[in-house]
Amino acid sequence: MSPSDDAEDPNAETQYHIGVGPADIDGPVLLPGDPERVPKIAEAWDTAEERAYHREYRTMSGTFDGAPVTCTSTGIGSPSAAIAVEELARAGADTFMRVGSCGAIQPEMDIGDLVITTGAVRQEGTSSEYVREDYPATADNEVVTALVTACEELGFDYHLGVTCSTDSFYAGQGRPGFGGFEAAGADDLVEELQNAGVLNFEMEASAILTVANLYGLRAGAVCTVYANRVTGEFRTEGERRAGKVASKASAILAEMDRVKEDAGAESWHAGLSLD
Repeated sequence: MSPSDDAEDPNAETQYHIGVGPADIDGPVLLPGDPERVPKIAEAWDTAEERAYHREYRTMSGTFDGAPVTCTSTGIGSPSAAIAVEELARAGADTFMRVGSCGAIQPEMDIGDLVITTGAVRQEGTSSEYVREDYPATADNEVVTALVTACEELGFDYHLGVTCSTDSFYAGQGRPGFGGFEAAGADDLVEELQNAGVLNFEMEASAILTVANLYGLRAGAVCTVYANRVTGEFRTEGERRAGKVASKASAILAEMDRVKEDAGAESWHAGLSLD
């Protein structure tokens, strides 16, 4: 079988781009962009083992609070993130959490705060190749609940709301390009999104959420604020917070799934207790 044939085979043991198979992943999959963040996230786990490192896709699996968890980097942007979701799903994954950094666009948001995405503006092109542009990119309720619970238990400050995912770090987020270049509408972009209550910019969440929804899978996103576009602050502070929250949320989701099964419930709701 040629590499191109293998890339199109949903039953391939080892996936073409990410280099993992069903035996390499277990539990929810955390999706940072940078491959170097994978071992940093895994530092908080009980156990961890690297399973693959191919191109921008680095995968480690292990346990956190006794529950299985996997982490695969996606590289920057929605095209490579969608490939990761596609191939991880083919290898058996059913729950995904984007874990990364972001730029805040609301003045009350501090550097190091976390943003938990409930839905995303699809200002990227990848998801439009899957479904019409007015299809919503929404986070799974159970994943959002687990991420909020993890933040509360860990004592991290967080914000809950809508994210804007873009294809460009510069022009697409209203920043000047090389030589001061400004894209059409750049002056108004941030203000328009602020007025709509959007919290932050990043580059992968909307594609991950859209693809997962289309395939009947669970997905969410949590990002650490590195920059505030209103105040002008920028610091790479709290890098590991989003990873720790997502790891904790993986263990919470495992308990939620157990309680659902015991209760014969289709989905998690407030009437089910985790105690």
